[in-house]
Amino acid sequence: MAKGRFKVAKSQATAGEYISEEAFKVIQDIVNDLTTAKGSPDKFSEIERLREVCQLGKMQKVKLTKIDLWLESQTQEWYLFDLKTVKPNAGGFKEFKRTLLEWVATVLAKEPTLKIYTMIAIPYNPYEPQPYNRWTMRGMLDLPNELKVAEEFWDFLGGPGSYQDLLDVFERIGLELRLEIDAYFAKFNQPPV
Repeated sequence: MAKGRFKVAKSQATAGEYISEEAFKVIQDIVNDLTTAKGSPDKFSEIERLREVCQLGKMQKVKLTKIDLWLESQTQEWYLFDLKTVKPNAGGFKEFKRTLLEWVATVLAKEPTLKIYTMIAIPYNPYEPQPYNRWTMRGMLDLPNELKVAEEFWDFLGGPGSYQDLLDVFERIGLELRLEIDAYFAKFNQPPV
């Protein structure tokens, strides 16, 4: 879906292999400040803090979480997504944040002037038609700049209306294949023999 709007769209990519010592320190400072509520998440200032130190100090080899979706725009902006389930564990957000910051640090170590965005994507909203409940992420993620949920995510990938088109396809296929789907799931409703 994203290939129509982006110059590059790939999955399961690697951000890089090296982070500078100074970038590690900045990442730890950011995570500590957010964990203790000494600071508030601000994606753009966090990226700039990492940009300032992305090549300072010894470069350390790292093995990072794979990027679920890597996009590059026609104007050389990079968007790196980590896809999550609809109700991620609230305790995991510190590690999600660290992953996003490490991706930034490894990419900037190679391309220090690059315009980069790292985000969490949740493909659908189980609360629909109510807004997605984001309270568990507040305080760790810069919600407007680090999280895309359901329609916001799919429309970002494919353009306005993509989410609704996707829902329409699922509904149409569900109706067309209903008998097959029902027969498949009926196997699981049989009492044990």
